[in-house]
Amino acid sequence: MTAATTVVPKLIEQFEHGLDAPICLTWELTYACNLACVHCLSSSGKRDPGELSTRQCMDIIDELERMQVFYVNIGGGEPTVRPDFWELVDYATAHHVGVKFSTNGVRITPDVAAQLAASDYIDVQISLDGATADVNDAVRGAGSFAMATRALENLALAGFADAKISVVVTRHNVEQLDEFAALANRYGATLRITRLRPSGRGADVWEELHPTSDQQVQLYHWLVANGERVLTGDSFFHLSPLGQSGALAGLNMCGAGRVVCLIDPVGDVYACPFAIHDRFLAGNILSDGGFDNIWKNAPLFRELRAPQSAGACGGCEHYDSCRGGCMAAKFFTGLPTDGPDPECVQGHGTPALARERATPRPRVDHSHAGRVRKPVPLTLSVRPPSLPPSRPCNESPL
Repeated sequence: MTAATTVVPKLIEQFEHGLDAPICLTWELTYACNLACVHCLSSSGKRDPGELSTRQCMDIIDELERMQVFYVNIGGGEPTVRPDFWELVDYATAHHVGVKFSTNGVRITPDVAAQLAASDYIDVQISLDGATADVNDAVRGAGSFAMATRALENLALAGFADAKISVVVTRHNVEQLDEFAALANRYGATLRITRLRPSGRGADVWEELHPTSDQQVQLYHWLVANGERVLTGDSFFHLSPLGQSGALAGLNMCGAGRVVCLIDPVGDVYACPFAIHDRFLAGNILSDGGFDNIWKNAPLFRELRAPQSAGACGGCEHYDSCRGGCMAAKFFTGLPTDGPDPECVQGHGTPALARERATPRPRVDHSHAGRVRKPVPLTLSVRPPSLPPSRPCNESPL
C-alpha cells in the first residue's frame, strides 16, 4: 500500500456510524385512519389533537431540503385523509424532496391517479395483506381488498409507472407469495414485502400471525428465487443464516438512528418506524431545535451510532449475516436488545420466548373505540384544518 492510497470503509461500516442525513426517513403525517388493521405499527385510528399544522410541516420540508434528504416515506394512519395532504406533497416535490407515500387506496380515484401519473417525483405504495379478499380483510377490515385493488386499477389505467404493492408477511399469507407476484404483474406494479413486527397493535397479534419456523424457511427460499423482482429493504436479514453465501439482498443490519428514523404526527422523532416507544424517542422537532439538530446531536442517536457489542450473539458463526436481528422485534417481545432475534432461524430466540418476560407497550394507542376491525363509514366532508377536534382523538378521520 502506498502513502497515497486511501482506505475506503465498507458501506455497512459507514452506515453503522451514521450519515449526515437519513436515507430512509419515514414521516407519519396523521394517526387518523379509515381502517383499524390488527397489526398496525402506530396503533392508528384517531387523529392526535397535537398534529403538526400545514405550516409546521412545510418548515420540516424546508429543513429536509437543506439537509439534502432525497425523499421521504409518508405514511400514517392514512395520510391522504389529511385535508392538506396533496398540498404538502406538491410543496415537497417543489422543494426537491421526493415523496413515497403508503395508502390503503381510499382516496386514489381515477382523477387522483391521473394527477399522480403526471408527476416524476411521487411513488405510491398500496397496502395489501392478502392476495385474496378473505385473507386480506381478516387483517385490514371488510372491503379493504376491493378498495386497494380498485386503487391499483385506477393507477394502472392512468399510466402510473411502477406502483408498489406492500405486503406484511404473516403465517396466513405466506402461501400466497406467488399470487401477490401475479397481482403485481397484473397492475404493472412492483411487489414489496416486509416483516411483521410486534410493534403497536402488532404486539397483540404477533404470536398469532408471525410465520412459523417452517414458513420462515419457505419464505427464505422464495426470496432467493424471486428476490431480483421483489423489494424487501432491511426486513429479512434475520433469515440470512439460512443461506450458504451470506446475506440476502438488502441491508443486513439494524439501521435505526443510523440511516433510518421516524417523524410522527406531533413532531416526535424516533429511531425507527417500528419502535414507537419512549425508549427510542430522540426528541421533538418543535422543542429540540429542529430535525437536523436531533438527527446529528440527539444522545439516543449518538448511542446507537457508537460501536455495538454483539452480546449473546457474539459466539454465533452467523452473526455477520444477521447482526443479531431486529432491535424492535426483540424489544417488543420483551427480549434483551443485545440477544437473539425472537425469530432467529438458528432457534436461539425460542427458549428466550419461553421464559417469563414483560412486553413493553407502545407509547400511545390511537385505536378506534371498541377495537373495530372493519372500515369506518366514510364521509366526504372534513373539518377545516384550522379547527381542533371536538374531543381529543375522538372524531371520524374522514
